[in-house]
Amino acid sequence: MTTAVATTTEARAIVYRTRGSQHGPITRLMSPGDLGEFLKPFVFLDLFGFDTSGSSSRKGFGMHPHSGIATLTWLIAGDTRYEDTTGEQGVLLAGGVEWMRAGNGVWHDGAPAPGTTRVQGFQLWVALPAAEENAPAQSIYLAPSQVPRDGPARVLLGRHGAAQSPIPAPAPMNYLAVQLKDGEHWRYTPPAGHTVGWVAVNAGRLDAGDSPGGPIGTGELAVFEESGAAIDFVARGDTAFVLGSAAKHPHELVLGHYSVHTSKQALDQGEAEIRRIGARLREEGRLG
Repeated sequence: MTTAVATTTEARAIVYRTRGSQHGPITRLMSPGDLGEFLKPFVFLDLFGFDTSGSSSRKGFGMHPHSGIATLTWLIAGDTRYEDTTGEQGVLLAGGVEWMRAGNGVWHDGAPAPGTTRVQGFQLWVALPAAEENAPAQSIYLAPSQVPRDGPARVLLGRHGAAQSPIPAPAPMNYLAVQLKDGEHWRYTPPAGHTVGWVAVNAGRLDAGDSPGGPIGTGELAVFEESGAAIDFVARGDTAFVLGSAAKHPHELVLGHYSVHTSKQALDQGEAEIRRIGARLREEGRLG
């Protein structure tokens, strides 16, 4: 981790840019085996967009498991039905947030609600600290009115300005959804210790930091140098993006198929719980 901090007159450098990999309606911008190691505790990011009007189009994610992480889904457009093995189920409205702390193991599902023809959003995975990676699963669903905001930024996780998310962040981190009008300038000053920083654009184009490759475009993720410096943003057209900043996750990433843990022992425990829950779901006829 670098200790150098740029002055307010220096632009924070962008050290990597990617458009990820396309998997049908999902663009994978970050995975634990690539950028997640550099950006941890942020270890995975998908930008998804489902058009459900066609009979052959994908209708959702299907019931699937996790352990050792928390997932945060920011629903930009379209209402979505949810169900999880903590016993929660319902409909999350566009603009809402799903927080799923998988901990020792959980299964969950999401699909467009009846009458919804288009769904768009980001799904983020956060690596949990050792004290929480095998804790009981916990789910929190926030209606749009429950997502606090400060200026142009909705606070999905953490705190910014006068706004604080009701979701308990497992470690020092912020995750914001920001909308700027064409030409609008906005400065983000990370809290002390937040040396990890990145941004992903879902609409418009964005000048940010020291960006020699030109504006960051729709569907692109940019990684900032590890630093405590502020980042200045200027919208090129009406622009929407998510931004993450955090203190660096101090553990190695031990990977399973749907899981990220800090040790092989913790991974084995989480995957055993996933198998146990999966067997129960199959007995109940809820899995194929």
